Amino acid sequence: MAEVKEPTSARLGLRENWRQFSLYTAITLLIGMTIGVERVALPPLAHHAFGITSVLYTVSFIAAFGAVKSVMNLVSGHLSDRRGRKGILLAGWAFAIPYALLIIFATAWWEVILANLFLGVNQALTWTMSVTAKIDLVGPTNRGLAVGVDESAGYVGVGLGGFAAGLLVSYYGLRPAPYLLVIGIVGLGVLVTVGAARETMHFAHSESAAKAPDRTASDDPNRAAGEGSPRLRRLVTYMSWRDRSMLAVCQAGFFNKFADSLVAAFFPLYLARRGVSLTEIGIVVGVYAWVWGLGQVGAGALADRIGRKAPIVVGTFLVTGGLALFVATSAHGTWFAGASLMGVGMALAYPNLITTVGDVADPAWRGTALGVYRLWRDGGYAVGPLVLGGIAAAAGISAAIWAGVGLLGLSGLILLALFHETDPHRRRAEPIWRSHPEWVVP
Repeated sequence: MAEVKEPTSARLGLRENWRQFSLYTAITLLIGMTIGVERVALPPLAHHAFGITSVLYTVSFIAAFGAVKSVMNLVSGHLSDRRGRKGILLAGWAFAIPYALLIIFATAWWEVILANLFLGVNQALTWTMSVTAKIDLVGPTNRGLAVGVDESAGYVGVGLGGFAAGLLVSYYGLRPAPYLLVIGIVGLGVLVTVGAARETMHFAHSESAAKAPDRTASDDPNRAAGEGSPRLRRLVTYMSWRDRSMLAVCQAGFFNKFADSLVAAFFPLYLARRGVSLTEIGIVVGVYAWVWGLGQVGAGALADRIGRKAPIVVGTFLVTGGLALFVATSAHGTWFAGASLMGVGMALAYPNLITTVGDVADPAWRGTALGVYRLWRDGGYAVGPLVLGGIAAAAGISAAIWAGVGLLGLSGLILLALFHETDPHRRRAEPIWRSHPEWVVP
């Protein structure tokens, strides 16, 4: 992959770059549609095509997806700081094709799990690049709104893809129609990426250059923000341990995916075993997804006005309360209320966790920093289904959901204790790497 050569300066801002911002938002919508097809069409395939009845074995496809996506988030983020965003985005689209073909022709469940490895790479490369591009374009102003729009578009796409897949399954069966839709989505995504999307890495370089005069005399711009990215190992250590606010953010993202795994894989099984119809199950899960998806634009804008910490902490505790409300009773109305409360909590926390990384990281290595956070966050997809599935196998699905309640509550307490405001207009101190540049760059 050739190194990108772009202009050294660019005008930052949502208004100044609304065309490219809108284009990348449309790309995110298509990325979300790809994963939306899987959420509706794949779980029934386990039982109907392969005779899988084990909860743990059924959710194994999510663990496989999460494992590879988390690692590739890190790889793609690091590469993007060196090679640019667009080429990696385009490469990501290519990995969705073998995913679709493997499931169409699969004769055993392990082939479905293998397919999800390809989907994990697809989602890591494409979604990481699309959100990084939007952050590049807007600069430090309206960063929360930009991430909120990105995540909202993605999860609206998840809903649209799931709805379309549901219609195709109803008329044409579980295979191949939903996965032919995936191939069509990928084709459109490639056309938009190649034809109209522009490289955005030079926007990050412009933001970094604009910040250079504001650095203290003790800062070395070439070391902290200048020529090249920091060593990956150093940045992983910094994000995961040295900066306690980022430690809190990474663990919050990790346990956030435990909650999402419960909704995607365990809620349908929990409700089905209580005699709830497939239609009502779809509505319960859909309420969660749509409230989450549509609420993120407002949540991102709110964080630009009041700061990041309050929405993130409150959102995490709302997810915890929604889970508890869902599992505590057998009333249908309470299930909908719990799912709605979780959706509100996810809308408040999910995009703003990403925004905090954009606040703290220098633009020169922001892609890598986002990759580290997304490594932790999507690692929850890899670990969560296995941990919760083991609990479900041993003590029942209700016990697994209650375990999720405990873990999310603990995550919220860690945020309260360790996380400090990162909004550039409201934080009380500069990120800690400013005073310890050797922690990120040798």
